[in-house]
Amino acid sequence: MNIPMVDLKAQYRSLKNEIDIALAEILESGHFILGPNVNAFEKEIAAYHNTKYAVGVASGTDAIYLSLKALDIKEGDEVITTPFSFIAAAEAIAYNRAVPVFADIDRKTLNIDPAKIEEKITSRTKAILPVHLFGQPAEMKRINEIAKEYNLKIIGDCAQAFGARYGNEVVGGIGDTGCFSFYPSKNLGAYGDGGIITTNDPAIYEKARLLRNHGSAIAYQHEFIGFNSRLDEIQAAILRIKLKHIDTYNEKRRKTARLYTSMICGAVQCPEEIPDVTHVYHQYTIRSHRREEIKQALKENSISSVVYYPVPIHLQPAFKYLRHKKGDFPESEAAAEKVLSLPIYPELEPETVRFISGIILNTLKS
Repeated sequence: MNIPMVDLKAQYRSLKNEIDIALAEILESGHFILGPNVNAFEKEIAAYHNTKYAVGVASGTDAIYLSLKALDIKEGDEVITTPFSFIAAAEAIAYNRAVPVFADIDRKTLNIDPAKIEEKITSRTKAILPVHLFGQPAEMKRINEIAKEYNLKIIGDCAQAFGARYGNEVVGGIGDTGCFSFYPSKNLGAYGDGGIITTNDPAIYEKARLLRNHGSAIAYQHEFIGFNSRLDEIQAAILRIKLKHIDTYNEKRRKTARLYTSMICGAVQCPEEIPDVTHVYHQYTIRSHRREEIKQALKENSISSVVYYPVPIHLQPAFKYLRHKKGDFPESEAAAEKVLSLPIYPELEPETVRFISGIILNTLKS
């Protein structure tokens, strides 16, 4: 039995007829870029997140990058973010010639620690970019308070947290913008790249809408230098179909996470949900000082597992110009040495979760 991290074929099979019909209609229409499906999807995403606007773009990284552009983040400005995540957030800051300023993570949630943010603020700080890592919302109440006190913008990296809630708010509705990725393995995944920006600010919306399309609202008239970052009709149509099921998919992930926790918590450190949030478990990530033994045992039983992320961003060669060294962000570095993500997806059967858990427990007995 081969157990993948995510089974994209299983989800496709369950939606095959609806997806195939939608794709055939698009191919017959000959309309592939910024058409009716993109327009409808943007409205549906805005409604889901209780925001006024949404702008479909080519990827989650572009969603962050264009958000920063729309918020007028410039060369030399500082943006505070986490060193323990995928590189996209820090990368997008650097694209704008701004400076990624890292604040260490909270040991329990693996998200940026609000207590570490305030000490990083300088006269050059313009924004905070929290990442809702692995599907758990960052501590947005305190982050919002800090942003308000220092007049900072908030760009939420929601790439791993579609449908996650902080209190009664969906994460994409918190902050100046919410930035989503529709990479195929995400909770809401396309069959290619894609992303979207959510916002309540009409000025951000208008600028992001122009930025994604060469700075143009009218054909061959360009208000400023923009980019080519457009969500296509095929991906929008697929995502519209999947969006109708996202809450069900997320609840199945939460049920799987509860089963994992009931079986292996204590033998390993399991994810903890902070109070008053809805974690959507893009990843189910454990921590153990015996990580490599667990990973090897799973591999020997044809079970996938992945270390997200083995090298924190501040120690990546791409950011050596920031002159960070090992020891600068101890919680992020400790997490990188111990975390391991296990298979999780809506179609994962309980008996498979029990089998995976049994392998872990047997390994740790020895």
